[in-house]
Amino acid sequence: MTINTGDTAFMIISAALVFFMTPGLAFFYGGLVRRKNVGNTMMACVAIMGLSVVMWALFGYSLAFGGNHGGIIGDFRWFGLNGVGMEAGAYADTIPHLVFCAFQMMFAMITPALITGALVGRMKFKALFIFIVLWSVIVYYPLAHMVWGEGGFLAAIGSVDFAGGNVVHISSGVSALVLAIILGRRRGYEVVSYRVHNIPFVVLGAAILWFGWFGFNAGSALGANGLAAHAFMTSAISSACAMLTWMLIDVLENKRPTLVGASTGLVIGLVAITPGAGYVPIWASFIIGALVSPICYFGVKLVKKKLKIDDALDAFGCHGIGGIWGGIATGLFAERSINDAAQWNGLVFGDVRLFGAQLVGIAVSIAIAVVGTLICAGIVKLFTPLRVTAKEEQLGLDMTQHGEEAYPSFNGLDQ
Repeated sequence: MTINTGDTAFMIISAALVFFMTPGLAFFYGGLVRRKNVGNTMMACVAIMGLSVVMWALFGYSLAFGGNHGGIIGDFRWFGLNGVGMEAGAYADTIPHLVFCAFQMMFAMITPALITGALVGRMKFKALFIFIVLWSVIVYYPLAHMVWGEGGFLAAIGSVDFAGGNVVHISSGVSALVLAIILGRRRGYEVVSYRVHNIPFVVLGAAILWFGWFGFNAGSALGANGLAAHAFMTSAISSACAMLTWMLIDVLENKRPTLVGASTGLVIGLVAITPGAGYVPIWASFIIGALVSPICYFGVKLVKKKLKIDDALDAFGCHGIGGIWGGIATGLFAERSINDAAQWNGLVFGDVRLFGAQLVGIAVSIAIAVVGTLICAGIVKLFTPLRVTAKEEQLGLDMTQHGEEAYPSFNGLDQ
């Protein structure tokens, strides 16, 4: 087929929308932390924006999408984007190969940035930087190949993931949990009050994420078509339902709704619909969004209160648990009449095969994230400690890691 200018324009805009999500995540995470760590928290996202582009262009895209070795990884045929040009590529026949590459590059950018939410206030920036380099190679590129690449193992067994439930959310959420356990809890955890320092930042970040997510999910149709419209609408509905049910939980548990809660709810609604946005019927998106809030809300309580794990900004509680629910829900509600990339209908329609493939895909994604994170953390420890010193943690990572303050004139109590 020839290059379609409408599809190309839509996909370039979608890539830009997905890019905008990472600055949005910086605001979302930055607003949730203490004042003395906001710069460091946002810098983690900003640094990953630069690092991920360079790695993707040099070798990441080739490893994820170039060729196939055992259904697990590609090769270096497109090193430095050699051979990736203005003509259509192997994965989309109506847009330039470079446009597909650029769109996927933005996924490789935001995924490791999601991990940083679990680590705020205690991980050395140098250690984090090295960890992200290793994690992208050991976890993200192989998983992207297995799910979306030519001959990928998970795709071959029939597991589907429209826009990144396994590749983006489960991988980052599970890795965040493992790394949070390795690092240990923040000093004074459960004793000191860790107040949200800037709620308007949180809302701004959540709004940018919602805006960008339409490119994330609708763009995964790889064209300006009916499937993109379908994914756009399921994403909007799931997010809205999750926000409302989180507000309801807030009212039932704490007697009043909160801006932070509503912002969190809308984000996890997007997480949950991501794997099934282009597979499930519109009516199912109401159910997926409505149920993800109680699932994640009580999942966060389990992690933090029962297991005593310091997942600081609930990266696992939101992305890990929300992504797992989304993958399961896709196995429940997917319909081949919507997208025949699914080999079977979901369990609700009487076929168990897709549901089983989804469970296998989720289990494999979790295993890769756990093992990969342990390997990456072990390698980083050979070069630098993972955690800042007690003194550095007390002073704040803005000053000790970067020598700057987000609010130099502030003299209040929330340090």
